[in-house]
Amino acid sequence: MSKNNDELFKNVISHAKEYGFVFQSSEIYDGLSAVYDYGQNGAELKNNIKTYWWKSMVQMHENIVGIDAAIFMHPTTWKASGHVDGFNDPMIDNKDSKKRYRADQLIEDKIARYEKDGKTQKAEELQTAMDEALKADNLTALRDLIVEHEIACPISGTRNWTDVRQFNLMFSTKIGAVADEADVIYLRPETAQGIFVNYLNVQKTGRMKIPFGIAQIGKAFRNEVIARQFIMRMREFEQMEMQFFVRPGTEMEWYEYWKQTRLKWHKAVGTDPAKYRFHDHTKLAHYANAAVDIEFQFPFGFKEVEGIHSRTDFDLSQHQQYSGKKLQYFDPEINQNYVPYVIETSIGLDRMFLLTLINAYEEQDLSEGDKKDSRVVLKLHPCLAPVKAAILPLTKKDGLPEKAREIMDRLKLDHNLVYEEKDSIGKRYRRQDAIGTPFCITVDHQSLEDNTVTIRHRDTMEQERVAIDQLERIIGDLVSLKNLLV
Repeated sequence: MSKNNDELFKNVISHAKEYGFVFQSSEIYDGLSAVYDYGQNGAELKNNIKTYWWKSMVQMHENIVGIDAAIFMHPTTWKASGHVDGFNDPMIDNKDSKKRYRADQLIEDKIARYEKDGKTQKAEELQTAMDEALKADNLTALRDLIVEHEIACPISGTRNWTDVRQFNLMFSTKIGAVADEADVIYLRPETAQGIFVNYLNVQKTGRMKIPFGIAQIGKAFRNEVIARQFIMRMREFEQMEMQFFVRPGTEMEWYEYWKQTRLKWHKAVGTDPAKYRFHDHTKLAHYANAAVDIEFQFPFGFKEVEGIHSRTDFDLSQHQQYSGKKLQYFDPEINQNYVPYVIETSIGLDRMFLLTLINAYEEQDLSEGDKKDSRVVLKLHPCLAPVKAAILPLTKKDGLPEKAREIMDRLKLDHNLVYEEKDSIGKRYRRQDAIGTPFCITVDHQSLEDNTVTIRHRDTMEQERVAIDQLERIIGDLVSLKNLLV
């Protein structure tokens, strides 16, 4: 990470805490590693991202429905899915710092450093060597790459490494009132299996016809041992997944469709298209016949935000085998029973949150001549902004607060608003800029005379005079999700 990018990332993390977006979990007890809480503004932004995804998936597609499956599932679910035996990451320990790392991520960081230093050929050679080692499950080769490229522990600075070993990422717990009779169950490491085990329930009760999809937003849990890059990697995180069931033989057509559809969704919020790229998987998961990541250029390099996978019929076939229940579909168009193939779109909500925050964060120098001025602004799309508008009486007297409260009462049922009367109007504008509020509505003495207010636009800082009676329509139009979905 270059100095500028490193500084940007640190500033975003600091800003996220200072303005109520993200806090370290249990901070008063010195925190819990790789676990974070979302503050008042973070919760709103996160919910707005979820709403954007849910409406674009479920509401805008007649053949996609949503569910909310439980976190706890029958333990055989994870045996059937392959997680019990195969949900492992190659881990390596540094003997001096006693810290454990994912071997492939250490190598990926080295590749990113090579790229930033202009050593493109070295980066490509290391990428190819790592891909080959991962594909062959050659743990010795992974360690050899770490040694050969002199990769040091970020904590100790030494290269005193253990061998690379496989480490299962699932959290286990026990269910049952009596400990001796308790069964081991797992906190789900992904939300997809909750969709697969409910495939038949949804298909029958919803009278769904192939092709159709089932969407879900929910928490997942992985014992990530590397606490780094803020909310990029967490032990408790949230996924937005959709499993799309298709006729065998048509999966690649739908795979390409969802690749382009999902990239379009990302770009719609105004992100620079040059910061996105597709990265095809070299080593496919055991269930897939095609897989690609949508990667975003974070300050620390390109990283996965969303995955699109062609999962074949692996999941439903496995659950059919382990449960003894038929999970087939009768297709009247071809007069056949078959186990559907699946195209998966899976996006990390926390990563999307971080992407949105980084993309919106801007430090601006507003100085003119001898007059020094600056601001930090979050240029969030109005649809995603945690607060849609701030209601600001110019002073605390002369009936202005009362008039401002009237406006607040008219708008707060439809929009998340804040009311502020402390400090100068300039300072209040700056606070709202910092949390990404797209519009500030200022009530002044003229408002009492002609029932008009000033709307100040965050990005341009321009102001316009409008009638109070028009505010519901104006604000409603400006923050509507129609601006993204249509």
